[in-house]
Amino acid sequence: MEGQWYDAEAGPLVRPYAMTGGRTKPGPHGVRFDLIALVVVDPDGGEGAGGAAGVPLGPEHRALLGLCRSETQSVAELAAEADLPVGVVRVLLGDLLEAGHVKVSRPVPPAQLPDERILREVIEGLRAL
Repeated sequence: MEGQWYDAEAGPLVRPYAMTGGRTKPGPHGVRFDLIALVVVDPDGGEGAGGAAGVPLGPEHRALLGLCRSETQSVAELAAEADLPVGVVRVLLGDLLEAGHVKVSRPVPPAQLPDERILREVIEGLRAL
C-alpha cells in the first residue's frame, strides 16, 4: 500500500498515553512502584476480565496478569517482557492493584538483612557439630 509511512520497525501504533488513558501516575492512592518491587497475581483477588466496578481490563492489563501468573516478577522484568515503557507498566499495575488482581511486595532492604559475618559464624558452628 503506497503512502503508508509506518512499518514493523516503527514500533507500536498505540501511543503509551492511550494505553493508560493519559494518566502518568498509578491510581488515586499514588502508589509508587519501584523497579525492583515484586508483583504476583493475588489468588484471592478478582479473576476474570472485569476490574473494579466491572470495568473490563485492556489487553495490556491481561498481558501483565499473564506474565505474573507463572512466577513473581519485578516491575522492570514485566516492562521488558511486555515490551512496554516502565511508566506505562506502573500505571497499569496500579489499576490491577486497585482492582485486587495483584499483590505487590518489596524485597528486604540490604540494611535489614543479617550481617554476612554472623551468617558465616552460624554456618561454621553448624559444621562444628
